Amino acid sequence: MPDPLGARGLATCSEGESSTFLGGIAAAFPGLRLLEDLPGYSRMNWDWFSGKQIPYSAISSIILIVTVLVVKKLLLRAVLRLDSQQPEVRRRWVVNIRNASLVGLLLGLIMIWAEPLHTLAVSFIALAVAAVIATKELILCVSGSVVRATSKSYAVGDRIEIAGKRGDVVDQNLFTTTLLEIGPGQSSHQYTGRAIVIPNSLLLNTPLINETFTHDYVLHVFCIPLTSNDDWQRAEQLLLEAAQIECGPFLDQARAYMKNIESQHGLDSPTVAPRVTLQIPEPGKINLLLRIPAPSRRKGRLEQAILRRYLSEMSKGTVNESDTPFP
Repeated sequence: MPDPLGARGLATCSEGESSTFLGGIAAAFPGLRLLEDLPGYSRMNWDWFSGKQIPYSAISSIILIVTVLVVKKLLLRAVLRLDSQQPEVRRRWVVNIRNASLVGLLLGLIMIWAEPLHTLAVSFIALAVAAVIATKELILCVSGSVVRATSKSYAVGDRIEIAGKRGDVVDQNLFTTTLLEIGPGQSSHQYTGRAIVIPNSLLLNTPLINETFTHDYVLHVFCIPLTSNDDWQRAEQLLLEAAQIECGPFLDQARAYMKNIESQHGLDSPTVAPRVTLQIPEPGKINLLLRIPAPSRRKGRLEQAILRRYLSEMSKGTVNESDTPFP
């Protein structure tokens, strides 16, 4: 049957007040139940809290102090009455007696209080272990906050992704970080209206993605899927033209900003001009990957504007081809 106090050592308290006190500690720290398996725990003398050893040690200390002082006084008086010795010799004896009495007093006090102090230290260590076990998650969260602060991994306003959760940071404290969720999926850039609260302990063992590391302007990549039967060269040209038109108003500011980032962080300044990369994910399929510079808070709207312009131009070409009469 499990011990009602959560540890066999706590049940050995014979005094009612001590049992009530330790029972309250066991209730406050459920982790004490795990202490039964600690080496030497069953040998801990919890009767020390009952007050039996404190009066004994105190009385022994008083007797020792009085004895040392009396012996010291008698020896000093005897040495000072030795007229046959030189003053320097008597002074040397006085110093040696004082030092020997001090060392003897310290050694005696250590011997008297050794067992109570050892028991007290073991008891406090047991309580400290129980507190650590009971508050492990909180300690991990605080450690994650320290990692976040020292690494400057993100701040309020950044868009991050961690453990499959993605959103804008709206609040952070010692234990948690609050996100406004972005979704659905990884390619969306609109709010879902939900808030996500994540524990900072995830920062200790989970990779974190900061989508707004460069702050004002970022590089944004999205994909246009095609089939091998489509005119991918025309699609590439129309996609680049749409990107250049939509990115034109802020292209120079983005280029200057990226140059500034290069000088501040020692990074190679990426090309900010719109660029299309071909990708063949599987036979019969072609992906056009478009990379563009974008204001960090306008990625979704800019992507939609480019896609709408691109699809509009593609549909015009399809309509013109269908209107061409057959010979």
